[in-house]
Amino acid sequence: MAPPLALQLVVNGFLVGAIFALCAYGMALVWGVMNIINIAQGEFVILGGFIAVVLAESGIHPLSAIFVAPIVLFCLGLVIYYAVIRYVVDKDIFVSLLATFGISILLQQLMNQIFGADIRRAPHGLGTWSYFDGIVTIEQIKLVSAVVAITVAITLVMFLKRSRLGQAIRATAQNARAARIMGIDTGLVYAATYALNAAVCGAGGALVAMVWSIEPYLGLIFTIRSFMIVVTAGLGNLAGVVVAGTGLGALENMAGFILGTEFQIAFVFGLLIVILVGRSTLLGRKRLYLK
Repeated sequence: MAPPLALQLVVNGFLVGAIFALCAYGMALVWGVMNIINIAQGEFVILGGFIAVVLAESGIHPLSAIFVAPIVLFCLGLVIYYAVIRYVVDKDIFVSLLATFGISILLQQLMNQIFGADIRRAPHGLGTWSYFDGIVTIEQIKLVSAVVAITVAITLVMFLKRSRLGQAIRATAQNARAARIMGIDTGLVYAATYALNAAVCGAGGALVAMVWSIEPYLGLIFTIRSFMIVVTAGLGNLAGVVVAGTGLGALENMAGFILGTEFQIAFVFGLLIVILVGRSTLLGRKRLYLK
């Protein structure tokens, strides 16, 4: 039974890893353009999930939240940018960390007050495929979520490459001062970037609510996953984000099976520490070599 079980874990890991990669790409966008590590990333994801839950409880299929949640989160992202983020863009990165950490706490408390602290899920009504006499099963919603996540990511990439705003975002990411000299409104670019990140998280959160259960204080683990994927892949490396995201999904699934589901989140935090220590060690050796 070992080969089919391994296949089950890897396939499911890759499918959910596509959702991780989608959320991480939004963080990479904000980090690369604005030099801000958005600690509220996970809260945007969970808020998108609650929108899917509300739609499902209202009799509307939660897949429609893929279109509704990004619009709502885009507007919220604009409000948060003009209320808080624009004042910390040019400040030290630790100031932005504190600001976005405060935003994450505020969003947690608001979601707790509005939606309650109960664990919720958006019922989707999709079935499961079985193979190898039922040893390997693939949930249809996970496959649909992976396809949607990849489609949203490709759409965002095409937007950044083809549209005028996307080109302005890329120019600002390369050199904000030069972009200003060339007449680009970097304030508008920053606002659009942060709002786009929130919209992407909203789409990812709608998928999360259909695949897993959510509650208001679950955002931290998605922030950690996104941060880890971006650190592993590097800024501006979409292919690396996809590989790191799907790889994390597979590793997390394997760890949950081998160690037990109660240690699955602990594995993610432990892996983050290993990656951070490993990268700092490699950077230290590179600097020593250059000297």
